[in-house]
Amino acid sequence: MALSRAVPNLAFRQLRGGRSPAEFAALVRRSAREIGERVACDARYIGRVEAGEIRCPNYAYERVFLHMFPGLSLADLGFSAREAVRGRGAAMSPSPALTTRNDEESDVLRRAFMTGGTATLAAASLGLDDGPAVAVPAPRGPRRVGDTEVRAVEDAVRRIRLLDDRHGAERLYQRATQPLRAAYALLDAGGTTRRDTAGRLHNSAGELAISVGWLAHDSGRLEDARSHYAEALATARVAGDAALEAHAFCNTSFLARDSHRYHEAVRAAEAGLRAAQSLGSARLLALLSLRLAGAWAGLGDRAACVRALTRAHTFFGRGSADQDPEWMSFFGEPEMEALEAKSWSLLGDWSRAARHAQRATLRQDPHFARNLALYRAQLAIDLAHAGRPDEATAEVRRVEAALDGVESARIRRILTETRRVLAGR
Repeated sequence: MALSRAVPNLAFRQLRGGRSPAEFAALVRRSAREIGERVACDARYIGRVEAGEIRCPNYAYERVFLHMFPGLSLADLGFSAREAVRGRGAAMSPSPALTTRNDEESDVLRRAFMTGGTATLAAASLGLDDGPAVAVPAPRGPRRVGDTEVRAVEDAVRRIRLLDDRHGAERLYQRATQPLRAAYALLDAGGTTRRDTAGRLHNSAGELAISVGWLAHDSGRLEDARSHYAEALATARVAGDAALEAHAFCNTSFLARDSHRYHEAVRAAEAGLRAAQSLGSARLLALLSLRLAGAWAGLGDRAACVRALTRAHTFFGRGSADQDPEWMSFFGEPEMEALEAKSWSLLGDWSRAARHAQRATLRQDPHFARNLALYRAQLAIDLAHAGRPDEATAEVRRVEAALDGVESARIRRILTETRRVLAGR
């Protein structure tokens, strides 16, 4: 069936005015932060909206746009009704692998795959009811890798991160490895000659490896996670991508700390800090400093931990910037407090750890169910060790009540340990 041609969104383009797409995307991100939303908006997203490829924004973008332009409706912004977009997509679904609820991402992916000439798809439906399949086209024949394929990998990264925020890792990990294999098949095909396209493909494939590694990490598959992070680091080194390298080292340090390999955690965090020096993101330096603090805490070096925490607060206090990586959307005050709580708990300062963990729970947006459950679990075990069993028990019950639809082996392990501590008192 032929696809109707996208109709440019002239109303949205008019609202952008004289700003460049990148400048307008930065304004969208700042507006999102004002209302506690996190959106991965960049110049490409703005271009897709203005080209009419995104006929209706997802709910997060809808809230941000209506905040930016009070008094205007989605129709005033040039968008179609959500029901109309879903209905159109459902009628045109090309295969069972891509039959899902349809929002703007699935619409764009489907258009790319139906018109791009790719013979096969590696499409992994994640089996959840709140979004499209995660799909990456597989290379076939002499056709070169271009923007269509690269954008599919980039969209897969965003989709997996969104689903992880809502559901945790365990239902996602095995299915998410399929688009990862397809992404690296595109790299191995070596069919792109444009430097910018090749760079984007390396970056997005590496970011996808980190995302899948995180799913393995959070679901307790630590050796799998280590392999995926190493794959991302190798991709970063091949491409000379300092931002991807910093991200890979950041997650490697986190994993090493969780695996009790604290010297490795220190080395990885320090390497990440070196890679991040030239990237212009104080928030990234803050997060890496927190990774370093946790590593030193695991080694029992309180003085080095405190120095790293102090640097983290200094960097964090410089505020956000347009150079902050897209993947850091999770990193705000709640995560800052939670990571500091973990450092104090590793040092055995349970009361101080509990104070920071409680701040994390109070400041976390309930929309991020997995993170809130994790912060509450951390608070529960800190309270249990601090000799406050009634409060710890109450937090355990809150976590259990909130876990519907959220699957995380890490959270379950913390709850099991908390019950063990409480039973021993």
